[in-house]
Amino acid sequence: MPELPEVETTRRGIEPHVVGKRVTRLVVRNPRLRWRVPAKLAKELPGQTIRSVTRRGKYLLLAGETGTAILHLGMSGSLRVVASLQAPGKYDHVDIVLDSGDCLRLRDPRRFGALLWTRTDPLHHKLLRKLGPEPLGPDFNGEYLYGKLHGRQRAIRDALLDSHLVAGIGNIYANEALFAVGIRPMRRTGKISAAQYVRLAESIRATLDRALAAGGTTLRDFRNGHGEPGYFQLSLKVYGRAGAPCRVCGTPIRVRRLGQRTAFYCPQCQM
Repeated sequence: MPELPEVETTRRGIEPHVVGKRVTRLVVRNPRLRWRVPAKLAKELPGQTIRSVTRRGKYLLLAGETGTAILHLGMSGSLRVVASLQAPGKYDHVDIVLDSGDCLRLRDPRRFGALLWTRTDPLHHKLLRKLGPEPLGPDFNGEYLYGKLHGRQRAIRDALLDSHLVAGIGNIYANEALFAVGIRPMRRTGKISAAQYVRLAESIRATLDRALAAGGTTLRDFRNGHGEPGYFQLSLKVYGRAGAPCRVCGTPIRVRRLGQRTAFYCPQCQM
């Protein structure tokens, strides 16, 4: 699914094309996304001039004059800038048509994405208000992780996927960051030292920065705001490489199910 680098890459891609543009109409071909697209949005959004495009965790926020559209790309969604006259595809469920002649087109084959609207501060919305700090922001560091996780007995990979602890890391980047510092995904959080948490926080930041520079990761469905794939998958050390030789020591990469998601690790390089 699109994770923080993919969502941020999308934000950066669409921002120059939508900020300062006025929404002329909303076309909803299928309102049945993860949450039904509000019927009132067809009246609320047209006429709004988009003042900014920001991100909180994996959510995109399009701020208008009297409210904010909250978008989530779900498991397989993408948000692209296309000509409004371009014929939609089977999974193109929503168009936000702009006065420039372009539109923001939400494509979502699995329909786990969302398009919602709020007239209040979006950071107080029920989907966003309990999110943890941004992993690329100033409030996220090793001391923060140690303070939250020391003495607890969660698997560290699962902890990093908890959006209440930190917003938006995602499974791909949690696995890659853990490999970089030699910590197995299933290591209990209470067994990790303060110094290791400092290195882990630095690794998370560095991994996300590299992914952003590569335009994110395309494993199946992701495309950025211009319909282009990301290329960070070419740099993946463990994620999706079960059975392949470790790029450092040559030991076959192992896979293990943790909760509802798979974790990948090198049994030699990670302890």
